Amino acid sequence: MTKTMAEHISVMLNESVDMLVTDENGLYVDGTFGRGGHTRLVLNRLEGGRLLGFDKDPVAIHHGKLLEQEDSRFSIVQDSFANMAEQIPNVFGVDRVDGVMMDLGVSSPQIDDAERGFSFMNDGPLDMRMNPDEGISAADWIAKVKEKELADVMYQFGEERFSRRIAKAICEYRAHTPILTTLQLSKVVAEANPAWEKGKNPATRAFQGIRIYINNELGDLETGLEAAVSSLKVGGRLVVISFHSLEDRIVKRFMKLKSKGPELPRHLPIRNDHLNIKFKSIGKAIKPSQSEVSENVRSRSAVMRVLERVSD
Repeated sequence: MTKTMAEHISVMLNESVDMLVTDENGLYVDGTFGRGGHTRLVLNRLEGGRLLGFDKDPVAIHHGKLLEQEDSRFSIVQDSFANMAEQIPNVFGVDRVDGVMMDLGVSSPQIDDAERGFSFMNDGPLDMRMNPDEGISAADWIAKVKEKELADVMYQFGEERFSRRIAKAICEYRAHTPILTTLQLSKVVAEANPAWEKGKNPATRAFQGIRIYINNELGDLETGLEAAVSSLKVGGRLVVISFHSLEDRIVKRFMKLKSKGPELPRHLPIRNDHLNIKFKSIGKAIKPSQSEVSENVRSRSAVMRVLERVSD
């Protein structure tokens, strides 16, 4: 593993790049540039190949532009990976690539920078947007969202079982005091949560749910997975690293559908060749080694899955 300029540790760095790069002269996509940990190792593995990076975060884009100046084989676009099918031809001049990587979730620099509003440990403006120049901030959304919708978001995207109780407390608090900072929200959530999980901040699930909603993370993931497989050459691979069960469930279901087809009643006389399967899963889900987890505790929940196109 390597640390980049912002002390971000790329998870399953060598394992993911080993799975991704099958042709040193190929075209590749890094759907989540972050601080360029995976990107730099991919570039190290390439000879005549090229790499396109995506990120919404303007700070990540700044670092990506610096890397563009260092290495002419690399280009970066400020956009969601959900739009890669439209962006790939603009950069590469072709619509198929040899591999796509997606390292999902929030990067360590985003979490650790209190000004970005992701952290419930350090006080800062309640923002939570991957791109602070687009969309609505968490503070503005919380100021006007209806109690039921707020509860639903925390339950569906944060798997917070006390979402209704917490949503009620938030709405009662905002009635007399605007919730503008991360520690304000964290304190309200913690006080409303009746059963704190051992070793986990009581605001963790609520913050996760709100962040995922604000950034449309799961919607982008579903769109991005389809865009990725539509952009793969035969032999090309999709490598996805997810960090919580909601993401991994979507990735697992998607790859199973692409590699095995829809589940059908057993008695139907349909062979695999009738299903026109164009993909196969590569190995089983991979998790970080114990040594990696001990070095980087944030990697403990990571799961990597790989899909390969086998025909057009």
